[in-house]
Amino acid sequence: MTALTLAPVGGPRSRHPLGVRVAGGFLVLVVLAAVLAPLVAPYAPDAIDLSASLVGTSGDHLLGTDSSGQDLLSRVLYGARTSLIAPVLLLGLAALLGVTLGTLAAWRGGWVDTLVSRITDVMYAFPGLLFTVLIIAVFGAGMTTSVLALGLAYTPTVAKYTRSVALAECRKPYIDAYRVQGMGGARICALHLVPNLGRSIVGYLVVLFGEALMSLATLSYLGFGAQPPSSDWGLMVQEGQATVVQGALLPALVPGVAIALVVVSFNVVGVRAADRLGSGR
Repeated sequence: MTALTLAPVGGPRSRHPLGVRVAGGFLVLVVLAAVLAPLVAPYAPDAIDLSASLVGTSGDHLLGTDSSGQDLLSRVLYGARTSLIAPVLLLGLAALLGVTLGTLAAWRGGWVDTLVSRITDVMYAFPGLLFTVLIIAVFGAGMTTSVLALGLAYTPTVAKYTRSVALAECRKPYIDAYRVQGMGGARICALHLVPNLGRSIVGYLVVLFGEALMSLATLSYLGFGAQPPSSDWGLMVQEGQATVVQGALLPALVPGVAIALVVVSFNVVGVRAADRLGSGR
């Protein structure tokens, strides 16, 4: 009798669910659109044409125009640059500070761990957005200040996560082996401990990307982030809000939908990436 060979459930096709592939493909298109914005945008993002104010979708303006006659498609394409680059810079700052603090706390332990934990707890006592607004109130509004402020606000989150995974990593035999060889603690952390935490930390940062993008868009919407004539998506929603009462929904709807789709896509891809990176597959 011939034995039947059955393909295992969860083969290559099931490794990437349809939703993850769709979200990943959409994000690739968004990144390409941001990079190629000068080539694919039909108009300059700041080109004003008052004769075309609040025009709906048409052959000349595929997504319509805002109250100043600026083409919404062009503004969304150019705005993708700020909306994608700023969260990367924000999370880069948070990772630099958070990974350093978390690793230091896990490695040294004792009073150092207690001090870092108390500092992060104090920062957690303030809502992240309120903490950011306080910093902006002192140093002034703008995208640079928003990125720096939110980077500090996200630091305790990254620090706590890093500390938790670093504590488990510090218990592994290779750490003791390097100590026996006479290697210093700073060298062990820099050359071996932190690189071994890299996969888990990167996966966690990918999950945080959508939240960071939404936070920056919120600040721009409130007038604390990007300033006119920027095409930042959050600022576009704020500028388009006034036209809603006139029955023109597109100036606020187009950037709002762009934010929602990118955030959801990053959450879908981020959770999958975190699972795969965390499991080492």
